[in-house]
Amino acid sequence: MFLKGLQDKFKVKSGQKYLQDEMQKPATIVERSKGISSIGCIVDVDNFGNAEVFYELIDEYELRPNAIKIIGYKREYDKNSPYAIQIFSDKDLGWKGEIENGYVLEFLGREYDLLLNYYQEDNLMMKLLSVKTQARLKVGFGTLDPKINDLILNTSLNDFDLFKSELKKYLKVLKEL
Repeated sequence: MFLKGLQDKFKVKSGQKYLQDEMQKPATIVERSKGISSIGCIVDVDNFGNAEVFYELIDEYELRPNAIKIIGYKREYDKNSPYAIQIFSDKDLGWKGEIENGYVLEFLGREYDLLLNYYQEDNLMMKLLSVKTQARLKVGFGTLDPKINDLILNTSLNDFDLFKSELKKYLKVLKEL
């Protein structure tokens, strides 16, 4: 048990070093045409339990039904419990910032026009996933490191309708819609 705790501590240090190195590098440019046709969402399920509301964006932006991919973060979860969305947790942290979860690998296997970082907590796992995700435009909250997001919206985590309207407004300004 002691060795497991020590190993987890070193994994966290390894992940923090990887994240720090990745944030020093210039952002990778995703070559996709303007417009929103695919959206990835990283949601803090511990603080925002209704992650299914992101499916409203399908109608809002007139997208294909499978255009939105949502993955939720939960500190601790039972793999046998049913969740409406795919979940990852702290237990999935591997060496050198790798996230060892099939759902995460599937999420990272796609490129997105828009990545919504829907979390306000300074959390290693969600930040790692945000940095590793290939997206042309990354949107999140002001409480995070500004290097993670391209567009920062200062709304409340629990006011999804305001977030949605502000996002649409700025996407129109950026000529993405």
